[in-house]
Amino acid sequence: MAVDEDWSCDANDAVHITVVQPGETKPKTLSTFHPQFTYPIFGDDEQIFGYKGLIIRLRFAAHDLRPHVHISYDERFKPVGDTTALDLLGTLKPFIPEEALINLPEYEKAVQEDPSAKDFKPPGKQVLSYEVNDRQYEIWAGSLADPEVKRLLDRVQVLVSLFIEAGTPLETDDPEWTLERWTVFFIYEKVTPPTPTASSYSIVGYATTYRYWLYQRDQSESPTVKNDDFPQAEIKISELPGRLRIAQFLVLPSHHRSGHGTHLYTTIHAFCIADPTIVELTVEDPNEQFDALRDSADFCLLQPEFIKHNVNLNPDPNGAYSKKQRQRLVPTAALIPSQTLVEIRKSFKIESTQFAHILEMFLLSRIPKSHRLAGGTNLARLLIKKHKADNENDRRYYWWRMLTKQRLYKKHKELLDELELLDRVEKLDDTVRNVEEGYEMTLEAFEERPSESDEEEEPAEPSGSVRREKRKLAVVEDDEDDEWEDIEDKKLLTKRPKV
Repeated sequence: MAVDEDWSCDANDAVHITVVQPGETKPKTLSTFHPQFTYPIFGDDEQIFGYKGLIIRLRFAAHDLRPHVHISYDERFKPVGDTTALDLLGTLKPFIPEEALINLPEYEKAVQEDPSAKDFKPPGKQVLSYEVNDRQYEIWAGSLADPEVKRLLDRVQVLVSLFIEAGTPLETDDPEWTLERWTVFFIYEKVTPPTPTASSYSIVGYATTYRYWLYQRDQSESPTVKNDDFPQAEIKISELPGRLRIAQFLVLPSHHRSGHGTHLYTTIHAFCIADPTIVELTVEDPNEQFDALRDSADFCLLQPEFIKHNVNLNPDPNGAYSKKQRQRLVPTAALIPSQTLVEIRKSFKIESTQFAHILEMFLLSRIPKSHRLAGGTNLARLLIKKHKADNENDRRYYWWRMLTKQRLYKKHKELLDELELLDRVEKLDDTVRNVEEGYEMTLEAFEERPSESDEEEEPAEPSGSVRREKRKLAVVEDDEDDEWEDIEDKKLLTKRPKV
């Protein structure tokens, strides 16, 4: 039988996420916001059937994230045959801790009369304090093997499903040696306690990172088979060389546009640089919003270093090579100081593909805008003149395009080889144009910032299915495991790639 559509409601509108703290007589609301999406819980349509006036309120205590679920509605659909209203608690249980299911009076009493709230401090170690608009903030970092860190993360992980596209909550029941691979960073605001027994900490956001072992073979030794006994000594993950990867990254919507995402990312980066066992920092499936934040932070970090080493494109690399080489190949090292750049990348522990993006963006910024596509340069004439253009900035722009094409062609060679030559050239040109447009947007935002204290909008998270849309080739997704160091051994074509 037909069912009235009025019994269906939008799950994103029905779910209200609320941060609370003690008030004079009962908990008061600090902020309320809706999830970005709810399909992991309520299905792809993000619809809830069987209720009118439905509100699903997810509450979190501001300091220790004590959770609570409260469901209210005006009417509930009476079963007709096999058609029934959705079992809301049954649907939510896999995503929320058991303690969130107590009744509302018990929860309010627990928040109001928490005897430990006054002395609460975030678990782990304080790694940064900063100020935004006369408000004080702190970032704390702790191992997931710490029971207090684990408890906070277990309480808040439902937000992964509500804000991180394709994000998966962490399995915190793993063995301790596995949990030790994870470090959780929490941002808290220091506030004036609303009551004499309340906490002075209020949650702002958090990020999770994990380290994974990086195999580094001694290139001076030839691989040999050994019959030695397997080492019995205890191996600690924290003492082995590895990469640090950002997995989840969340700033609550009520704290967006205040620079907290940038502070959190740069703190994680500084943590990485300070640890001699970590080789580089990577990110797990960043989305477009996080890419913008990451690019801005990394560009701000690397720009002074590039300037200090006078990094720029050589507009006349042909002058150093014989006539035989001039017609076909130009070593990349003749265009840019490859070895210096390799050393910079390693010292700042930036993943190779990300470093290549920042370098390309910096090199583009060194070319006057009037000689770039965004400034209306005559690209058709440049493609005729190529490296023989009269103006050195036109030549720099030509070589910039060739460097960028080289990276993209190298990365996507297998898929490009499947295309006809003309299609291949067109696809590569379109991708370079998209990459350049993305860089121009970041550079424009960077140039328009009056000062470091003026921050752009913060992303909710990096993990998700949207990948570098302005940078990726339309036929394949980007990959962060490319070794940028190899660039110094590559040759750069002075003509369009011939495959």
